[in-house]
Amino acid sequence: MIWTILHSIDIILWVIIASSVAYVVFFAIISLFYEKEDKLATHAAALSNKLNKFLILYPAYKEDRVIINAVENFLLQDYPSTHYTVAVISDHMQPETNDYLRQLPITLLEPVFEKSSKAKAMQYAINVVNDGFDQVVVLDADNVVRPDFLSQLNILCTVYDAIQCHRCAKNANNDVAVLDGASEEINNTIFRKAHNRLGLSSALIGSGMCFKYELFKKNVFQLSTAGEDREMEALLLHQEVFIKYAPDIHVFDEKVSNQDNFQRQRMRWMTAQVQSLLSNLPKIPNAIVHGKINFIDKTIQQALIPRSILIVLLTAISIFITITMSTWCEKWWILWGLLAISLFVAIPKEIRFNSFKKALAIPGLVLRMVKNILHIDHKNTDFIHTEHCS
Repeated sequence: MIWTILHSIDIILWVIIASSVAYVVFFAIISLFYEKEDKLATHAAALSNKLNKFLILYPAYKEDRVIINAVENFLLQDYPSTHYTVAVISDHMQPETNDYLRQLPITLLEPVFEKSSKAKAMQYAINVVNDGFDQVVVLDADNVVRPDFLSQLNILCTVYDAIQCHRCAKNANNDVAVLDGASEEINNTIFRKAHNRLGLSSALIGSGMCFKYELFKKNVFQLSTAGEDREMEALLLHQEVFIKYAPDIHVFDEKVSNQDNFQRQRMRWMTAQVQSLLSNLPKIPNAIVHGKINFIDKTIQQALIPRSILIVLLTAISIFITITMSTWCEKWWILWGLLAISLFVAIPKEIRFNSFKKALAIPGLVLRMVKNILHIDHKNTDFIHTEHCS
């Protein structure tokens, strides 16, 4: 009797974990398919020959260390300066930082929030800055882009209402930064590139995002949690707005370089994931009735086991089952192998070797993430700030 119960638990647990693995495996395979050139956007841009007017938003909460470099870099755009405005929302930054920013050809906004959040910063900017823009670009305070960033976006904007650029690492100074960068590239492959190749919407990532101005203005005031990117994504998908992933438009992002910052960042992401899942679930019946496949897919994503936890959990269970009940272990190791191969495929070739060399740091990071699970408050709206190290 006891063995029957244990075997039933083993099967149920395997099925639960296998569902998360299957999602990763499927889209990792899809990512291998040939990507067709987006001739539609290029052709439309050639016909319209329009120069969009861009509003560039930099929500900057205590970002004194990185904001000046990011803004000065952005001002090197080869796009006409008359057709873009950089707005820095300075939240709790030092007076000397603000004094320096005022000397630059930008719009400096200095709101005073009792409780800060990125959503509030963007809402404040839209309320204060005059209309007259065609597009809104959201960047993090540490993001660095190439001079042709806006020129490339201008082409895609002729066709797509929402665009997620290719956010990638600008630093790889230690094990944590390397793994954080690899994790982001895996997400780019599975949740963005592969989804677009199937005709599904890309996931948003919080920065390097571009939206039609009126679309952004319509939705930004509905954001209320620290997971504003997931909220925005759910709103757009519920409105059946397609999100285009732009793999060739790079946004270089500073990766976390110590375990404390890694923990804070993942705490924010995991809290946002739970909030997004609970928010989306009541809307699923309507999405099914109206065939909103992208919204359904997004809700499934929120129900997946976080990938880092999945790797360590699957490894631990496989070893435990092998030691205690070896006749049941084969299916676990098959699952482990499929996940490992899929993650290997999802990491770009140029960083695969270095990423796997740093894999020994994963268990310690995951233990911190497990502690995070115990402290998740699905009603929490506090802004969890990830600090940049000097």
